[in-house]
Amino acid sequence: MFVAHTGKYLPGKFVFSILTRCFSDSRRIFERSALTAPSSEVNHAQGEDLGCVPLKDYLLRLSSLSPESVRKFYRVSSLTPRDVLEILHACESIHGTKVESLWGIYKWATEKNPEFIHLPLSRKIMGSILARSGFYQEAEILLSGIESQGVLLDCRDVFSDLIEGYLSEFELDKAVSVYEKMRGIKLVPRISCYWSLLEHLVELNETQVVYNVYNDLIHLGIEMSFETKERGIHESAIRLLCLGGKVQEARDLVRNAMKYGLRPSQVVVNSITCGYCDKKDYYDLLSFYDEARISPDVVLGNKILFSLCQNLGSDQADIFLQKLEDFGFCPDEISLGILVSFSCREGNLKKALFYISDILARGLKPHLLSYNALLSGMFKEGMWMHTQHVLAEMHDAGVAPDSSTFIVMLAGLCRARRFDEVKTMVQEMSQMKLIEMSPLEDPLTKAFMLLGLNPLTVKIKRDNDKASFRTEFFDSLGNGLYLDTNLDEFERTISQVLGDGMLPKFNVDECDSQGVNNVLEFVEEMVRWGQEMSLSAYSSLFNFLCRNKFSISVINHYMVTMSKPIFDLPGTTLSRLVQRYSSEGLTLKSRILVDGMVQRCCMIDNDTFFVLLSDTCGKGDLKSFQYYMKFAQKYNWSLEVEKVNIIISLMCQKKWFKEALGLFGGLIFVDHPDLLESLSSELSCQGFTSTASFWMQKCPSLAAEIPHLEAYNSFLIGFCHERKFSSAFRILEHMLCLGFSPCADAATQLVYHLCRTKNFEKAIELKNVVTRDQSSSALDLQCALIKGFCKYGNVEEAARMLQQTLLMKPLPDHSVFNALIVGYSGLNNFRRVKETLGFMIPKNVAISVSSYSHLIRLISAKGNISLCLSLKQLMLQVTDLPDIVLYNILIFHISSTRNRFLLDSVLDSFLKKGLQFDVSTYNFLIRGFSLCGDLSSSLKCLRTMLRLDLSPSNRSLRVVIAGLCCNEEFEMALNLSQEMESRGWVHGSVTRTHIGLALIKKCMFRKAVEFLGHMSTNQLIKYDPLIKQMCSLGKLDEAIDLLNIMLKKESSPESSSYDFIIQGLDRGHKLDMAMDFHAEMLCRELMPSLITWQSLMHSLVESNRVDEAEKLLRSMIQLGESPPRHVFCQVMNKYRSLHNNSTAVSRVLKLMQQAGHTPDFDMHSSIVSNLSSSSKKVDKDNSGFLSRHVSGFGFTTKK
Repeated sequence: MFVAHTGKYLPGKFVFSILTRCFSDSRRIFERSALTAPSSEVNHAQGEDLGCVPLKDYLLRLSSLSPESVRKFYRVSSLTPRDVLEILHACESIHGTKVESLWGIYKWATEKNPEFIHLPLSRKIMGSILARSGFYQEAEILLSGIESQGVLLDCRDVFSDLIEGYLSEFELDKAVSVYEKMRGIKLVPRISCYWSLLEHLVELNETQVVYNVYNDLIHLGIEMSFETKERGIHESAIRLLCLGGKVQEARDLVRNAMKYGLRPSQVVVNSITCGYCDKKDYYDLLSFYDEARISPDVVLGNKILFSLCQNLGSDQADIFLQKLEDFGFCPDEISLGILVSFSCREGNLKKALFYISDILARGLKPHLLSYNALLSGMFKEGMWMHTQHVLAEMHDAGVAPDSSTFIVMLAGLCRARRFDEVKTMVQEMSQMKLIEMSPLEDPLTKAFMLLGLNPLTVKIKRDNDKASFRTEFFDSLGNGLYLDTNLDEFERTISQVLGDGMLPKFNVDECDSQGVNNVLEFVEEMVRWGQEMSLSAYSSLFNFLCRNKFSISVINHYMVTMSKPIFDLPGTTLSRLVQRYSSEGLTLKSRILVDGMVQRCCMIDNDTFFVLLSDTCGKGDLKSFQYYMKFAQKYNWSLEVEKVNIIISLMCQKKWFKEALGLFGGLIFVDHPDLLESLSSELSCQGFTSTASFWMQKCPSLAAEIPHLEAYNSFLIGFCHERKFSSAFRILEHMLCLGFSPCADAATQLVYHLCRTKNFEKAIELKNVVTRDQSSSALDLQCALIKGFCKYGNVEEAARMLQQTLLMKPLPDHSVFNALIVGYSGLNNFRRVKETLGFMIPKNVAISVSSYSHLIRLISAKGNISLCLSLKQLMLQVTDLPDIVLYNILIFHISSTRNRFLLDSVLDSFLKKGLQFDVSTYNFLIRGFSLCGDLSSSLKCLRTMLRLDLSPSNRSLRVVIAGLCCNEEFEMALNLSQEMESRGWVHGSVTRTHIGLALIKKCMFRKAVEFLGHMSTNQLIKYDPLIKQMCSLGKLDEAIDLLNIMLKKESSPESSSYDFIIQGLDRGHKLDMAMDFHAEMLCRELMPSLITWQSLMHSLVESNRVDEAEKLLRSMIQLGESPPRHVFCQVMNKYRSLHNNSTAVSRVLKLMQQAGHTPDFDMHSSIVSNLSSSSKKVDKDNSGFLSRHVSGFGFTTKK
């Protein structure tokens, strides 16, 4: 009974006790989640000791891989080395958690027998499986054990798998350790293992280790091929070595790689060139070009020239240029422009002019920056009067001056005190839209501002002081003028501008102020001029690219070509790169960057951790998620509730409940109880209400905070959606005790459930309790009550409640009236149906498809086709349903009458309307024709569907194939099934079973096995009847094949399938095989039939294997079975006839007594007479055979 309670608020701990009772099953969710990890740590977490697990349990777990191989070992008490090898061979394709069982068998053999020694091939296979499956710790244990025995020469693949496995888990240190151990014992890893190791080492900038590993690989002396991937790793390794200053080592590797036919790529040549330039070892660079028979391109040549000019001067650069040209280098205007710039900087204007002439002589156009350098040099050397000739030549060459040219001109003219020309130059800049200047603005003031001078401190004054002559220059009128300013500061600023004009400067450090296009243009131009970006410039560039969402390909390009190691960038820049890669789903790249940052103790910010955690969680990568979370906690990740809520939400979607609780439980919820409440609500909505409640149990500090109405309602709705109504009602009772009223949604579902369980009175009472507090929900609950009464058999009471409801306003929706129609139709009460329709139609209450379907069923059962068609016409008027839908429903229900005449009548009406069949029409017609006994028409419809490429339902295919099989048209059924498979349309297991049985009946046993063996594992086929059919026809081999297929698909056979096979094998005198199947049956906790037990024991006795027969007797009794009397007699008689063994006979007699059988007088007499000789013998306690015999039945001997 539901009684509202308004008493005192109960304490939170009581709530937890309620939740604990309700949701104990949630713990199992967490226990199962540990099974996914492949490490041996799982075993420790689960508390499973491999040495304590029986052998049969391991075998059962492996039986789905190779049941025929495992079966023979169910009866053994110990394993031989050959046995272990056979099991390993059978399970080489193993994966997942089954590896634990294989490892368990491997260890079990040695723990059972300390003198057991595995075969070398067994060790190799086991080690390879462990390493390949992610059980790295176990693989190392195995290798250590082999090493202690001095046998490692055949474990190359195991070591290689272990290295690659560690690399896949980002355990680079362990991978390198295994590699070094391997090389220390003279084992050579696989070539693919070398490349994988190099790839990871390069990514993490491990320069010295890269060289050691690559040098080892290149000197192995074995044939290597450099495919696309290997070429990329080779290039990255050479680049890393050059960045680390190991240019000679890189060159040696390149030389050795050339022996394998690998020519130096552009990346390799660029890396070595940059390396030699950094070392200023230019002649070794020339020798490299000579050795490799290559010539640098323009970009590399310009880099060399710039480096030479910067370090040795332009004269040496000129000499070197001639040598480069001998190697085939073709300089461009920028190459010679570099020489122009440095010549001007060195004050050698003559050579600068010579280089300009050389540019023109080569048919090239001098670069604007070369002219700027020439102008700057002329101004600096006081040759300002010649600058106009340079400007004129620029005009003739078609080189338009830009703002940088004008700045140089302004600086030079100011230095020459040609201020009238300065004004003219400023006005010209304004006219060319290079600057903005108002009409009232002084041109000279603007010029000073452009040059970086303060106009307020730089004044031009007339010299009127006759006492001291201060005139520096004259204006056009002849007035003496002078500069009133700090002349040293003025000259220093002008010289700086002129100096900058001589040598191009590309400002990449302030990317945001340059604009998107300008930044990339600056970078490319800087490369063309042979200049290198500074570390701060790279940092600024990458930050800019990440902020502006440039494509990953652009970012990768600059990362590969940068002249500095990537991990030399600041931590903030690396964090931005990590975020960018993670946001694009490139988890591997971001993980590599994070690993490098962690190794170098770089700080990782909160936003980066959020992006990493959300990315790995979204992808379901639990291991990476735990890895990042560990560092997040280490770096004191400051928690933001909104972001943490997003991450926890993603974790719940992946069902990482245990991990979420372990990672966040004690860390977050104590400070943020609202987060726990919102999480509980979300889990309930996703169908994990039990888990949500379990979370709350794990936070006892929040006990006083928990009993909120919203939390209770979310639990209530969640349990209703999950169909856990018993838990929902416990929550409801507690809510009512606390004075809480459930929300209308939850109450509606509970009312409906009570109606479904025939608790109509409780449903009414719950409705009354809720409406007392929530009057607005009265109509919804009343409607739910009416629909529940209609659906579950109390239609008349529902009609009475509906009459009361009609007095309320507004009227109930159409679903209530339709529920009443469905209810009356189920009772075949056509009169009440008509009355309800008579109310609905005038009120324009919509008639649902369900109501129409029930009405058609009711009318068609009476054979009134005209009324069915009239009802269809009525539905067309009162609903928006199309004709085809209404006709399909009509065809379906008319078909159920099995009246072909009525079905044809409906089809005639259908076709007269000009309608076209859809998929549902064809499927209903196939069913209808079949029910009417017209298989040919059903087959015709199915063929039409296939021709139109319409996929038939499983029911349609099942109907047709079952009919064909019944008519013994097996080939047609099989062809139809194969045609469905060729179209990728999976048909049901029942259909396949029909075909399988049909093939068996036609004695096509092997074809039946092959047909069923090709089925996918998710198709639940009834193999047991097929196995029995095979056995009954004497095809035991095929039956066993089917059983093995069944086990491989991890289906559970019935005990009768084993019984049929065992009895068949026994009849065929294959006793050992029968015993194997019997042992497997018992291991699977399947009980053999009495006939099976008797058959096996009889055969064992007949084969003089009486000891085994006695063991079966004992097993039978232990399992609760009662062997018949004659079985005991057979065993005792065989003991007497074979061995005259009184002890064994006595033992069997005791078993017989335990089974409830009492030996009769004839049996006693027979035993006494046949064993009279043994009665004279005296056993250890001096009692004879007869004494022992009768004492077993309660008699005592006299002393």
